[in-house]
Order: sequence, then structure tokens, then C-alpha cells
Amino acid sequence: MADMLQITLVRSPIGYPERQRRVLRGLGLGKMNTSVIQADQPSIRGMIKHVRHLVAVAPVERREGENNE
Repeated sequence: MADMLQITLVRSPIGYPERQRRVLRGLGLGKMNTSVIQADQPSIRGMIKHVRHLVAVAPVERREGENNE
């Protein structure tokens, strides 16, 4: 399993419930086609599950020499 996930907002949240918009904001996504890198944790996976129709997710391997947070 990847250490990190790249999450990209690919569809507009306009017309979707406010709760889904708050989940996107919690993931750090605001504008279309923006990407964030989040740790691959169960809580993040659960948030992605709620908005899977609005985002694209790709695994990202941590490179050597990067911080181990």
C-alpha cells in the first residue's frame, strides 16, 4: 500500500449536499483540478469514500530523503 495519496478534485461540488462540500474542504480541496497529498490513513480513506464521485485518487510513494511524519 502507498504511504501517501494524491487526491484531485475533478468534478464541481455545486449541486451536491453541504456535507460533501465540507468533506472536500476537510481534505484540503477547494477549487477544481487542485490536488493535495494526504497520508494514507483510514480516516482519509473514509472521507474519500464519501466524495469518490467528485475526486480522483492516485497512490504516491514516499521518496528517499523526505520527512517521515
